[in-house]
Amino acid sequence: MNHIAKAFVAAKRAFAPALKTSSNPHFKSKYADLAGCLEAVNDALLEAGIAVYQETSECETGIVVETVFLHESGETLRGGKLHVPAAKQDPQGYGSALTYARRYSLMAACGIAAEDDDGNAASKPRTAKPQGNPLEAIKPKTTGLPLMIPRSESPLSFHADATEWFAAYESMAQQVSASTKIAPRERMTKLRELRQANEATLGLLTQEQVAQAAAAYKKRLATLGASLEEPELA
Repeated sequence: MNHIAKAFVAAKRAFAPALKTSSNPHFKSKYADLAGCLEAVNDALLEAGIAVYQETSECETGIVVETVFLHESGETLRGGKLHVPAAKQDPQGYGSALTYARRYSLMAACGIAAEDDDGNAASKPRTAKPQGNPLEAIKPKTTGLPLMIPRSESPLSFHADATEWFAAYESMAQQVSASTKIAPRERMTKLRELRQANEATLGLLTQEQVAQAAAAYKKRLATLGASLEEPELA
């Protein structure tokens, strides 16, 4: 390990932050995509005689990725396996999970972080965000069961177990249903999209949780549907 350890330290001195060049239309924000993460470290690693590649392992529920550094001496340094469940059991679901797993595995193994949007976020005091999109109320945690955002490749948050995930999912659904900033018909559409985006994880819940989720979903749609039929006040 002497050769790769010395070379990796030298390369790390030249690592750049991963630039946020991709946009998330749901939150009107930018994030560092896989290409940006590779661009931040690849030149420095190659200059130090290190090639980086990523291995995948067989997994029935999602994607398992491990970032590996190969030194020209033949020594290797492994970053550890990262598992990301697929939101849907189809090519799109697995493709999204693979991209997400590769990006975060690389960032963790290299010890890099995405660059602040304004370059000064770390030095500014945190302020409360104004009320807006109800899907912003739940913040990301660690790895585990992904809580998916409709029409997005990146999960909003991860949860350690089915109970925690179910609570977060129901909280998100309730906020969408109760939002006064979105018309009832649009809220109904968002509830349907939210359920479809999380079908894979919903299938992992207990029968009781599945029944609760189905009942709450039907009740919210019925309530919103009834509001569309109510006559307007003069």
